Amino acid sequence: MVLTSNSSAKPAKQHKRKPSGGNNEAASFAEDWKPGLATRVTAVKIISAVLDKKTSLDGMLDAENGNPAYRALSLADRALVRAIVNTSLRHLPRIEAVLGMLLDGPLPQGARSLHHVLVVGVTQMLYLDVPDHSAVDLAVEQAHRDPRNRRFVKLVNAVLRRLGREKDDILQAVSAIPVLPEWFYAKLVKVYGTDAAARMAEAQLIPSVIDVTVKSDPDHWAAKLNGTVMPNGSVRLGSFEGSVSGLDGFTNGEWWVQDFSASMPVRLMGNLAGKRVADLCAAPGGKTAQLVLAGAEVTALDQSGNRLKRLRENLDRLQLQAETIEINMLKFQPDELFDAVLLDAPCSSTGTLRKHPDVCWTKDEKDISKLATLQEQMLRHAITMVKPGGIVVFSNCSLDPSEGEDMVAKVLKSEPSLQRVPASKSDFPDMEIAINGNGDLRTTPDMFGGVDGFYATVLRVN
Repeated sequence: MVLTSNSSAKPAKQHKRKPSGGNNEAASFAEDWKPGLATRVTAVKIISAVLDKKTSLDGMLDAENGNPAYRALSLADRALVRAIVNTSLRHLPRIEAVLGMLLDGPLPQGARSLHHVLVVGVTQMLYLDVPDHSAVDLAVEQAHRDPRNRRFVKLVNAVLRRLGREKDDILQAVSAIPVLPEWFYAKLVKVYGTDAAARMAEAQLIPSVIDVTVKSDPDHWAAKLNGTVMPNGSVRLGSFEGSVSGLDGFTNGEWWVQDFSASMPVRLMGNLAGKRVADLCAAPGGKTAQLVLAGAEVTALDQSGNRLKRLRENLDRLQLQAETIEINMLKFQPDELFDAVLLDAPCSSTGTLRKHPDVCWTKDEKDISKLATLQEQMLRHAITMVKPGGIVVFSNCSLDPSEGEDMVAKVLKSEPSLQRVPASKSDFPDMEIAINGNGDLRTTPDMFGGVDGFYATVLRVN
C-alpha cells in the first residue's frame, strides 16, 4: 500500500476555518500545523476510541456522521487515516511487542495518548509506505503540541529513530507473534487447534477481496468484471479502478456485493420456488435478494427503519420485490406460518476481522456470552414461525462455537420437535472443507483465498 503521496499532503482547507457550530474538533486544527499532522492526530483519536472506549470503527469512519476530525479531512487524508488505523489494529500485538523492545520500561500511568502516538509511528514505519523521517517528525511534533506528552518528545524521537535503524531485525523478531488479542487467539487454539488458529490469525492480514452474487451466468460476469468464479457460484472481483458502483452491471441490478460465506446460508435451503420464506434479520438485503431470486415469496424483517430503507433501495436497484416489515423479530407473530425462515442473527462478528479489525478489540468474552444468549432466544422464537415440515436456517459470522455449534446443540437437545438436516458434501463440490462433521457449514478466514468466518445449520420442525 503506497501512501507517501498522502503522508505530506496539506491538511484540508476545513482545518483553517474558525470555530463554527458544532464542529469544534475540526476547528481545533491550527493554521500553523505541519502538513500531515492533522491525519496523525485524527488517527490517534480514533485508535484511542477503539482501544480505550471500545467504540466501533465503522461509526467513526462514516463519511456523513463519523468522527468530526475525520470528516474535516480531505478524501486523500481520510484514506491515510483509514490505512493507519486499520493497519495498527491488524498488527497491534506485534506493535505492542516492538514498543516493549524499544522502551526501557512501561510508560507512566495515564500516558495512553503517548502510547497511541507511538503506535501510529511504528505502524507507518513497519507496515505502511510512509518515509521514516516523515513518521518520526510528525510523531515528535504531535507529542510536542500535546501538553500531556511534551516532556516525552525526546523519548518519542529516540524510540522511533532506533526503530528506523533496526527495522529489519525487529520485524523478524516479532513475525511469529499472533496478530490477535491473547484471549481470542487462545479461544481459536482451543476450538480449532494450534495450526488452524495460526492460519486464521495470518489470514486477517490478507487484503480484503470483494465477492459478488450474480443473478445469472457467473462465467459471463466473471469475464466482464475481470473476476473469478468461486466454487459456490459467487464471482470474486479482480483489480479495478474507481468504486464498485461504477462497474458494469451494478446500476441495472445484475449483481450485488456479498461475501462468499454470507451467500451460503440461502444456498443450503434447497428448492424454494413458490415457498413462503421469512428473512428475520434482513438488512442490508443480500440474503433477501437471494431468496427472491430463488423463487420464494419473501417477508423481510428488520427492527431498524434506516437499515430497512437501505434494504428497500437495494431491492429496487436489483428489480426484486419482497414484503418488508419494521419490527423486532422477537415480537413478530405471523398470521400464517412460513415454509421456511432464515435467521442470520446478530453476533460478535469475529469472522469478519479482515474487514473489521476493531471487532476483537471492542468485544470480549462477556459480550460473546450475552450475544449467544440472545441468539438462543431468537432461534427458539424462529422455530414457532415455521409450519410442520418446514425449515429454519440459523447463521452468523462468528468463529466462536458458543454462538454457533454449541448454542444449536443446546436448542436441539431441548426441542424434540427439531432435527438437524445435514448438508451433503457431494452437493457442494470443491467446498467439502466447509461442511463439518454434523453437516453444518463452517468457514474460517483462511479458506478459499480469504473469506468471512461463518456458521450455518439447517433445522427441520416436525
